[in-house]
Amino acid sequence: MVTGGGGFIGSHMVDLLLEEGHDVVAVDDFSTGRPGNLAHHRGSPQLKVVAADVCDGARMASEFAGAGWVFHFAALADIVPSIEHPERYLRANVMGTLGALEAARAAGVERFIYSASSSCYGISDVYPTPETAPIRTEYPYALSKYLGETMALHWGQVYRLPVVSLRYFNAYGPRSRTSGTYGAVFGVFLAQKLNGQPFTIVGDGTQTRDFVFVTDVARANLLAAQSRSAGEVFNVGAGAPQSVNRLVELLGGPVVHVPKRPGEPDRTHADISKIRRALGWEPTVSFEEGVKIMVDHIDDWRAAPVWTVDTIAQATRDWFKYLG
Repeated sequence: MVTGGGGFIGSHMVDLLLEEGHDVVAVDDFSTGRPGNLAHHRGSPQLKVVAADVCDGARMASEFAGAGWVFHFAALADIVPSIEHPERYLRANVMGTLGALEAARAAGVERFIYSASSSCYGISDVYPTPETAPIRTEYPYALSKYLGETMALHWGQVYRLPVVSLRYFNAYGPRSRTSGTYGAVFGVFLAQKLNGQPFTIVGDGTQTRDFVFVTDVARANLLAAQSRSAGEVFNVGAGAPQSVNRLVELLGGPVVHVPKRPGEPDRTHADISKIRRALGWEPTVSFEEGVKIMVDHIDDWRAAPVWTVDTIAQATRDWFKYLG
């Protein structure tokens, strides 16, 4: 079972599972996921796509029956929309997780892999940031993802559901989102490059992010499912932060700067020693290679909305409105 199977990371998880010879059920309500992300598997006898809301308990119980592994990706992302509409995020990210957990419990699955977020660390005091770092959920999005993680681990304690939680840092790759005021810098930049627009850099561009390629994220999920780990939390990052300026240097093109947004960390840096030790996972796609792959797939962004200086500036004003 892959919830959110039509989304960015979820669709790559589907790719990997099918490549490994597994039968897959992908559940997605396609509110943010795209059917096109799975179009290359159309007609595959190993894949069943279910258009449904993971909060629909009765439907999930039926679809999860007989499942061995559950990979729970279904969620809403972005910070500012979560501040504007916290109830939507709590429903999708908390109640949606509840729906998946209960369906998994009824099915007696062998492993439940929860997609958590490094946003739970907020602006960390420790770099690289280990799983034991203080939790500082500064926005409803981060809170909703952490509540989902806490609930999943609680289901593990109370109901003996074998749960592993993976805290993603800055995942990127083909099919990543192009909209949103946070976390979609690759998609935004590629849409701008494709349309001859300058890259809009927030602040001075020296801020660094722990970018991890999506296929490495999918492989971390598979290793977690194949392991005997339960009740564990693992960071998933590259462990090698890159600056936004370095990204622009690799992409090539003119830039414009917009004001830095309050509450954004200047740095994210995952301590990945635990997942290396426990699961034998290593990031394999270098930043340079990952950017090249993104450029090679630039046509994926041809129909994407282009974030101009004006639209980025408006998004920044919204950010200041809610967070400043």
